Amino acid sequence: MNNFIICKWLAACALLLSGTTALAHVVLGEPAALANTSYRATLRVGHGCDGSPVTALRVTIPDGFSGAKPMPKAGWILSIKLAKLAKPYSSHGKTITEDVAEISWTATSSDNWLPDAWYDEFVFRGGLPGAAGPMWFKVTQTCEKGSIAWAEIPGTGTSTMGLKYPAALLEIIESSSVAHQH
Repeated sequence: MNNFIICKWLAACALLLSGTTALAHVVLGEPAALANTSYRATLRVGHGCDGSPVTALRVTIPDGFSGAKPMPKAGWILSIKLAKLAKPYSSHGKTITEDVAEISWTATSSDNWLPDAWYDEFVFRGGLPGAAGPMWFKVTQTCEKGSIAWAEIPGTGTSTMGLKYPAALLEIIESSSVAHQH
């Protein structure tokens, strides 16, 4: 990878960490990634709902994020929903016409709920598109009492200033020199 791409990636990470993610409560652990690569998404949940513990988490997979595979979590039931793709893609010689559209983790009992005073991470991976730009992951956090839909996306740009419940942002950085990776 050349120095220009590394500098661009570091600058994007610094920009994202300096202000936009500080207000969000469900964020991605790595807020920037190179286009056309495999990405390990780590959703960080920083609190419950007004003191109530988290009992479930659901993420909507955005268009362009291909082949999502969630990581199991002890004490949580994992489920996925598939959907037909508007634009099929090719993977390892196969045409993919249906892909993961949603991933959910649900605590198996109250012993596994995420208390408001703690934080945890929910992980999945998949492929990023070849085009640079923002990719928003909408997350619904369900608690014993209430829920929060982290689903707001700014009308333009990537600043989440002024949004009460922003979606988790991944800034995809252009990289013409990086081939598809696993």
